[in-house]
Amino acid sequence: MSFTTGDERWADVYLLSITRAVSVCGDFLAATTLALVLQQAGHGGLAVSGLMVAASLPLALVAPLGGRIADRADSRVVLVAAGVFQGLICLALAFVHHPVAIIGLVALLACGLAVTQPTIAALVPQMVRPENLARASGLNQTAGVIGMLIAPALAGFLVGQTGPRLPLLLDAATYLALVVAGFAIRTRRTPPAAAEAAANVRYRVWDDRTLTVMVVALAAVVAGVSAVNVVDVFFIRDTLAASTTVFGLVAAAWPVGMLIGSIAFGRVPRHRITVPAALVVVAGSCAPLIGSAVVGNALWLIPLWIVGGAFNGGINVFVMVIVAGRAPAAAHGRAFAMVSAAIQGAALIGLLAAGPLVEQFDPRWLLAAAGGLGLLAALAAMPLVRRAKATEVEVDSPKTRRGAPVAA
Repeated sequence: MSFTTGDERWADVYLLSITRAVSVCGDFLAATTLALVLQQAGHGGLAVSGLMVAASLPLALVAPLGGRIADRADSRVVLVAAGVFQGLICLALAFVHHPVAIIGLVALLACGLAVTQPTIAALVPQMVRPENLARASGLNQTAGVIGMLIAPALAGFLVGQTGPRLPLLLDAATYLALVVAGFAIRTRRTPPAAAEAAANVRYRVWDDRTLTVMVVALAAVVAGVSAVNVVDVFFIRDTLAASTTVFGLVAAAWPVGMLIGSIAFGRVPRHRITVPAALVVVAGSCAPLIGSAVVGNALWLIPLWIVGGAFNGGINVFVMVIVAGRAPAAAHGRAFAMVSAAIQGAALIGLLAAGPLVEQFDPRWLLAAAGGLGLLAALAAMPLVRRAKATEVEVDSPKTRRGAPVAA
């Protein structure tokens, strides 16, 4: 692996975190607005589900290409070009009305995210020393959750007061944050002189058995949690007969927990962030889902969802630190992209499976099953990780270290 070996660049960390908050807020602002647009136009559930698939599928399919771009292209060029491209896509979204056009443009927008996400993720380890990566990652994740929390309420207010065009134009403007960040952040990855070295590093996540086991367990949990996003609508509104206000409070509880977890787990010492510890955190995110099966009032879901969200925030921090520590620096973009592809693919499977399942089974037991299967996946991965660690060769050795980042 490789981290900065000189002075840390916390100004870059804060700037990147602010950029993430603005960008994520814009993404969720657009997603909420477009879902409302399709629903209000009477296009039905098929169009809304198509929108969700369009926003998710490219992140899984295009991520490997995005990872290679992140490792071989100048990060400044990637961020600026992607910011301009995505801004133009959002600008077009503000003026189209046909559902096919909307879904197609959203898919293009997601293709841009498949490139910028690994680029941004690979920049963070270059900004700080290894012992401070958890803190830097926590800041970055916290910023993203703040953007996620603000966007739905902002979208609902703006669509109700002004119609859908203004929030979509605001989303287009948020992508200017990527352009600004591309020019303002001093840390840069793989300038032209280093592109050949990055191209010569052959790396696949699946060659690292320990990391593979963690990713598979995590994917199983993500599939379950994604299904919960569909199931809990019926559980809260129908099974528990809760009001729309209570549903909104419960829906906000998980991101609030993620915010708490990103801050709390960002303070965990680097030496305690291991793959077995990550599996424990993964298991912790599943336990509240099992507990939800016994509640009789939807308000009890709020503390459960906060706990689950807190562990979810911890997962994000741990994955950042572990992947950065186990992959060579020249392959960080590909490593983060491959992990992201597995997680996004699992999330899509969970979303697609939830619809038919909720028609056949009691939502209460679907939530419990999602949590139970995730918990079993995390526990089953423990002995596999120990077995893999007994035979592995550490990536973090003097022979695999790379140089310090290049400042502008």
